[in-house]
Amino acid sequence: MNRLAELGLELPAPFPAYGNYSMAARAGRLLISTGHVPVDGPYFVTGKLGRELTTEQGYRAARLAALSLLATLRAELGSLDRIDHLVYLYGTVNATPDFTEHTAVINGASDTLLEVLGDAGRHARLAVGVSSLPGGVAVEIQVVAEIAAPDATG
Repeated sequence: MNRLAELGLELPAPFPAYGNYSMAARAGRLLISTGHVPVDGPYFVTGKLGRELTTEQGYRAARLAALSLLATLRAELGSLDRIDHLVYLYGTVNATPDFTEHTAVINGASDTLLEVLGDAGRHARLAVGVSSLPGGVAVEIQVVAEIAAPDATG
Protein backbone atom coordinates (compact mmCIF):
# COMPACT_ATOMS: atom_id res chain seq x y z
CA MET A 1 0.00 0.00 0.00
CA ASN A 2 1.59 3.23 -1.17
CA ARG A 3 -0.37 5.27 1.38
CA LEU A 4 1.97 4.17 4.18
CA ALA A 5 4.99 5.45 2.26
CA GLU A 6 3.19 8.70 1.40
CA LEU A 7 2.53 9.25 5.10
CA GLY A 8 6.11 8.34 6.02
CA LEU A 9 4.87 5.44 8.14
CA GLU A 10 6.42 2.03 8.52
CA LEU A 11 4.56 -0.87 10.05
CA PRO A 12 6.29 -2.87 12.76
CA ALA A 13 6.66 -6.64 12.54
CA PRO A 14 3.34 -8.33 13.29
CA PHE A 15 2.87 -8.76 17.02
CA PRO A 16 2.98 -12.39 18.18
CA ALA A 17 0.27 -14.08 20.21
CA TYR A 18 1.29 -14.61 23.82
CA GLY A 19 -1.05 -17.49 24.44
CA ASN A 20 -3.22 -20.10 22.81
CA TYR A 21 -5.08 -17.77 20.43
CA SER A 22 -4.78 -16.23 16.98
CA MET A 23 -4.03 -12.57 16.37
CA ALA A 24 -7.00 -12.48 13.97
CA ALA A 25 -9.87 -14.81 13.12
CA ARG A 26 -12.16 -14.88 10.09
CA ALA A 27 -15.91 -15.41 9.96
CA GLY A 28 -17.03 -15.23 6.34
CA ARG A 29 -15.88 -11.85 5.04
CA LEU A 30 -15.33 -10.52 8.57
CA LEU A 31 -11.89 -10.42 10.15
CA ILE A 32 -11.83 -9.92 13.91
CA SER A 33 -8.55 -8.91 15.48
CA THR A 34 -7.35 -9.66 18.94
CA GLY A 35 -6.39 -6.72 21.14
CA HIS A 36 -3.35 -4.73 20.02
CA VAL A 37 -1.20 -2.66 22.33
CA PRO A 38 1.24 0.20 21.76
CA VAL A 39 4.70 -1.03 20.85
CA ASP A 40 7.49 1.55 20.52
CA GLY A 41 10.54 -0.27 19.21
CA PRO A 42 11.35 -3.03 21.69
CA TYR A 43 9.15 -1.53 24.44
CA PHE A 44 5.48 -1.36 25.31
CA VAL A 45 4.03 2.05 26.13
CA THR A 46 2.89 1.60 29.71
CA GLY A 47 1.27 3.84 32.26
CA LYS A 48 -2.06 5.07 33.44
CA LEU A 49 -3.76 8.01 31.74
CA GLY A 50 -4.44 10.73 34.27
CA ARG A 51 -1.44 9.74 36.37
CA GLU A 52 1.77 8.86 34.46
CA LEU A 53 0.55 9.77 30.98
CA THR A 54 -1.10 12.84 29.44
CA THR A 55 -3.90 12.72 26.90
CA GLU A 56 -1.36 13.57 24.17
CA GLN A 57 0.88 10.69 25.22
CA GLY A 58 -2.16 8.41 25.21
CA TYR A 59 -3.06 9.59 21.71
CA ARG A 60 0.44 8.64 20.53
CA ALA A 61 0.14 5.26 22.27
CA ALA A 62 -3.17 4.60 20.48
CA ARG A 63 -1.49 5.55 17.20
CA LEU A 64 1.26 3.00 17.85
CA ALA A 65 -1.36 0.35 18.70
CA ALA A 66 -3.09 1.09 15.38
CA LEU A 67 0.17 0.59 13.46
CA SER A 68 0.65 -2.76 15.22
CA LEU A 69 -2.92 -3.68 14.33
CA LEU A 70 -2.36 -2.74 10.67
CA ALA A 71 0.74 -4.95 10.62
CA THR A 72 -1.37 -7.89 11.78
CA LEU A 73 -4.09 -7.17 9.21
CA ARG A 74 -1.53 -6.96 6.43
CA ALA A 75 0.10 -10.22 7.53
CA GLU A 76 -3.29 -11.95 7.71
CA LEU A 77 -4.59 -10.65 4.37
CA GLY A 78 -1.39 -10.23 2.37
CA SER A 79 -2.31 -6.60 1.64
CA LEU A 80 -4.23 -3.83 3.36
CA ASP A 81 -5.93 -3.26 0.00
CA ARG A 82 -8.05 -6.33 0.73
CA ILE A 83 -9.89 -4.44 3.48
CA ASP A 84 -13.28 -3.31 2.18
CA HIS A 85 -13.88 -1.32 5.36
CA LEU A 86 -13.42 -1.33 9.09
CA VAL A 87 -16.72 -2.03 10.79
CA TYR A 88 -15.92 -1.47 14.44
CA LEU A 89 -13.09 -0.32 16.72
CA TYR A 90 -13.12 -1.12 20.42
CA GLY A 91 -10.64 0.94 22.41
CA THR A 92 -9.70 0.56 26.06
CA VAL A 93 -7.73 3.13 28.00
CA ASN A 94 -5.81 2.32 31.19
CA ALA A 95 -7.01 5.30 33.22
CA THR A 96 -7.48 6.73 36.66
CA PRO A 97 -11.10 6.90 37.87
CA ASP A 98 -11.24 10.67 37.29
CA PHE A 99 -9.77 10.60 33.75
CA THR A 100 -12.44 11.51 31.17
CA GLU A 101 -10.53 11.97 27.90
CA HIS A 102 -10.91 8.38 26.65
CA THR A 103 -12.26 9.43 23.26
CA ALA A 104 -9.39 11.89 22.72
CA VAL A 105 -6.91 9.09 23.42
CA ILE A 106 -8.56 6.54 21.12
CA ASN A 107 -8.74 9.22 18.41
CA GLY A 108 -5.06 8.37 17.95
CA ALA A 109 -6.08 4.96 16.62
CA SER A 110 -9.07 6.22 14.64
CA ASP A 111 -7.09 9.02 13.00
CA THR A 112 -4.28 6.63 12.04
CA LEU A 113 -6.66 4.07 10.53
CA LEU A 114 -8.38 6.79 8.49
CA GLU A 115 -5.05 8.24 7.33
CA VAL A 116 -3.79 4.85 6.15
CA LEU A 117 -6.98 3.27 4.82
CA GLY A 118 -8.90 6.34 3.66
CA ASP A 119 -12.67 5.93 3.70
CA ALA A 120 -12.23 2.18 4.22
CA GLY A 121 -10.87 3.07 7.66
CA ARG A 122 -14.05 4.83 8.83
CA HIS A 123 -15.64 2.80 11.62
CA ALA A 124 -18.11 2.71 14.47
CA ARG A 125 -16.34 2.86 17.80
CA LEU A 126 -16.44 2.51 21.56
CA ALA A 127 -13.78 4.06 23.80
CA VAL A 128 -13.81 3.12 27.47
CA GLY A 129 -11.58 3.48 30.51
CA VAL A 130 -10.50 0.49 32.55
CA SER A 131 -8.64 0.15 35.83
CA SER A 132 -5.83 -1.94 34.32
CA LEU A 133 -4.59 -3.59 31.14
CA PRO A 134 -2.16 -6.50 30.65
CA GLY A 135 1.41 -5.54 31.50
CA GLY A 136 0.28 -2.06 32.46
CA VAL A 137 -0.02 -0.95 28.81
CA ALA A 138 -1.64 2.42 28.22
CA VAL A 139 -4.23 1.35 25.64
CA GLU A 140 -5.51 -1.70 23.81
CA ILE A 141 -7.55 -1.71 20.61
CA GLN A 142 -9.47 -4.30 18.63
CA VAL A 143 -11.22 -4.10 15.24
CA VAL A 144 -13.72 -5.92 13.13
CA ALA A 145 -13.00 -5.49 9.41
CA GLU A 146 -14.89 -6.60 6.33
CA ILE A 147 -12.71 -8.17 3.66
CA ALA A 148 -13.39 -7.17 0.07
CA ALA A 149 -15.32 -9.70 -1.99
CA PRO A 150 -13.12 -11.70 -4.37
CA ASP A 151 -12.94 -10.22 -7.84
CA ALA A 152 -15.49 -12.11 -9.96
CA THR A 153 -13.27 -11.75 -13.03
CA GLY A 154 -10.21 -13.38 -11.60
